[in-house]
Amino acid sequence: MEWRDEGIILGARKYGETSVVLETMTAAHGRHLGLVKGGRSRRMQPLLQPGNRVDLVWRARLEEHLGAFQVEPLELNAARLLASAVAIHGIQLLAAHLRLMPERDAHAGLYETLKVITAHLDEPEIAGPLMVRFELALLDELGFGLDLGKCALTGSREGLAYVSPKSGRAVTQEAGTPWRDKLLPLPDFLTTRNTAETTREALDDAYRLTGFFFHRNVYEPRGMEEPDARGGFLLALARSAERATD
Repeated sequence: MEWRDEGIILGARKYGETSVVLETMTAAHGRHLGLVKGGRSRRMQPLLQPGNRVDLVWRARLEEHLGAFQVEPLELNAARLLASAVAIHGIQLLAAHLRLMPERDAHAGLYETLKVITAHLDEPEIAGPLMVRFELALLDELGFGLDLGKCALTGSREGLAYVSPKSGRAVTQEAGTPWRDKLLPLPDFLTTRNTAETTREALDDAYRLTGFFFHRNVYEPRGMEEPDARGGFLLALARSAERATD
């Protein structure tokens, strides 16, 4: 068995004296693990860091085996990401999110989104909005996607301001006012492509929105807790915003 693909490194764990088991998110083969012989050497360690985009050749005798990776660099992002607290927590959070998906299931859209986010993780004003969009995309891939395109009550695509916690569907300001205390705020930037002027309050509302549906539909049914990296990422974002306003 053999294939070639590009991937982004999510993590690595020691295997024996000299090797590692490398975890990657690939373009066509999903989240995939493989053994890298000699992966703990001085030459290989800088290459096998989270966030790096690499060319992979995977070989195994049988498809269900762990197999072995041959790894070559395409884009070395790790050194840049390690200089930013937002980026460090961000790449850990992305890895934790992707581990919710079955191993070796292809999700080309998630991979392309991951590639975009990785390029901007050290830019907090961009990374914040991109990460919450990734969370929305992940919910969709997990089968719990939110319908934020039109109002569940009126069908209108304008003036969307809330999300129903029961249905995950958007509601307009006017239609939702009588029940606003029971609805979740819907930030404007999640219904447009413009994230240039995302406010701190809007970003907080967005993460509360995705966090609610992750807890109810993903974490609680699986007996899981929210990953520590999510809290670390949000705290790093908040501290970065505070420094920007000082």
